[in-house]
Amino acid sequence: MPVLDEERHLREAVLGVLDQDYPGELELIMALGPSRDRTDEIAAALEREHPQVRSVRNPAGTTPAALNAAVAAARHGVVVRVDGHALFPPDYVRTAVEVLEETKADNVGGIMAAEGVTAFEQAVACAMTSPLGVGSARFHTGGEAGEVDTVYLGVFRREALERVGGYDESYQRAQDWEMNHRIRTSGGVVWFTPRLRVSYRPRPDVRRLGRQYFDYGRWRRVVMRQHPETVSVRYLAPPAALLTVVAGTAAGLAGVATGSALLRAGFLAPGGYLAGILAGSAWNGRRLPAAALVRLPVVFATMHGCWGVGFLTSPASLARRAAGPVE
Repeated sequence: MPVLDEERHLREAVLGVLDQDYPGELELIMALGPSRDRTDEIAAALEREHPQVRSVRNPAGTTPAALNAAVAAARHGVVVRVDGHALFPPDYVRTAVEVLEETKADNVGGIMAAEGVTAFEQAVACAMTSPLGVGSARFHTGGEAGEVDTVYLGVFRREALERVGGYDESYQRAQDWEMNHRIRTSGGVVWFTPRLRVSYRPRPDVRRLGRQYFDYGRWRRVVMRQHPETVSVRYLAPPAALLTVVAGTAAGLAGVATGSALLRAGFLAPGGYLAGILAGSAWNGRRLPAAALVRLPVVFATMHGCWGVGFLTSPASLARRAAGPVE
């Protein structure tokens, strides 16, 4: 469990792991980054209260460094990744190990079931489980069991992690996708099953949601630079939509300034996008409370726009920093 500034959710997440009905031996290793809240205090209390819980330090504070440190300290042949703000159902580990054995996969995962508490979080949760918000990835929207490119979190055979050298610590984001790509290119199988479902707590405000999706777009561009064969329409859609809206708005404003009706037609691009997210929000959010529904168009636009900006402005130096063999 990589842990950084998780004061709000850490105890609940840890207790969810310890409440597993898995019949075998289980340990939980928290990799503690340099938190600025009461996270370390809560983690220390959890270690005192539960002998199955241990911690290691992660001075770098990054997720892949935390995961590698925790895996190195682990003692077992199956490695289960959990986040400090994710909540496991009691049968998660048992079901995952059963699926590993049934499928002979190297990594299995299930549905990232985003669940919000506040009205804004409820809107984000709705967008994160909608094709309009995140495309057709099965770990977001569900679907049939089968081989996939990547999964949420993951339950791994330790030998698979060792075979590919673990997580690439140069990746601040997209490290799961990149490592699952290496597992697949090494001959391994990554398997999705709807039998696994993890509750996920979304970002609580526009600023943090925007930062999250900006980073997603930025680092997804790095993966595509390093692995051009992974280019997908799903990942190109947000930057394409952003460029279309910006170009259409610029043309429309030029048309207003010059009196050109042809250029003013550029306003159809932002107008069409706005109409699309309003209609999509009305459909996808039809079961939401009114306070969440009115926030949903802002959430969709934030996710699309920030991903697009991150993707388009991703510097080539990130790709160079992430290049080379994984130690």
